[in-house]
Amino acid sequence: MSIGRLEPVPIREVWKKEEKDFTPWLERNIDILAEKLGIELSPVEREKKAGMFETDLLAEDQNSDPVIIECQFGKSDHDHLGKVLTYLTQLNAKTVIWLCEDPRPEHIGAISWLNEVAPQDVSFYLIRIESYRIGNSPPAPHFVVLSQPSMEAKTTGQVKKDLAERHKKRLEFWEGLLGKSRSRGIRLFENVKPSKENWIGTGSGKSGLWYNYVILMHASRVELYIDTGDGDENKRIFDQLFSQKKEIEAKGIPIVWQRLDDKRASRIYVQVSENIGLRDEDKWDKLQNDMIDTMVKFEEALGKRVQNMM
Repeated sequence: MSIGRLEPVPIREVWKKEEKDFTPWLERNIDILAEKLGIELSPVEREKKAGMFETDLLAEDQNSDPVIIECQFGKSDHDHLGKVLTYLTQLNAKTVIWLCEDPRPEHIGAISWLNEVAPQDVSFYLIRIESYRIGNSPPAPHFVVLSQPSMEAKTTGQVKKDLAERHKKRLEFWEGLLGKSRSRGIRLFENVKPSKENWIGTGSGKSGLWYNYVILMHASRVELYIDTGDGDENKRIFDQLFSQKKEIEAKGIPIVWQRLDDKRASRIYVQVSENIGLRDEDKWDKLQNDMIDTMVKFEEALGKRVQNMM
């Protein structure tokens, strides 16, 4: 049995012009594209007006929602990326299909990102147009899907959105806490800026020892974090402070001692809240003040001992 070999055919040998040859062919043979993507597509209109612009091909999906199909020979460019976004909004479409002869990696990444951040019911496809023949057979189209919507992409996008929202809330929380601290004339954190992280810290005056505020979704604490870069030195410092545990705790604050033998660093902290945290915006004012009050007492209990360490 003789087995043929696929031979690539330049697409301009199959369709000389994108707008005059390829797009009309695609309109007549849209079922090939629909089968490749696993969605239903019905052609509606070529060169459909979208404000001052015209989309190459407008189709409908199984729900009768508009589908934008943009075709491009040559390398993908920003102009066509901008067009598909414009058509999407102008025609109130749910799906964009961008077919291109030579998609650039940057545009593949852009479409993948759009699939992450777009609403759940909006989808973007980027497809490379190819053509092959076997021996003397007529050329056949081949569509290679380079980027498409997926549950994984949508989940990743939602995680990123949630993370961005937490970053925004943390900035707001730290702005409020630091503002209160400065208004009370507390110098310990006066040069610290708000952060998107769940902690902010300042030096203790001893290298490798940091006073930190920590805010979690459901809890908060203040701590002395010990990390000089040398695990043995960290444990030595912790042990020296722990040997003064009775005197330090005489200030009346409930200190938790974490030597963390399986880690390089060590930590000494006071839990400020266990059921109130970043999620509880209506309780931020009291929580911020409680954290500041606790940090003041915490630093008073440890400050001189930290400074006098050998």
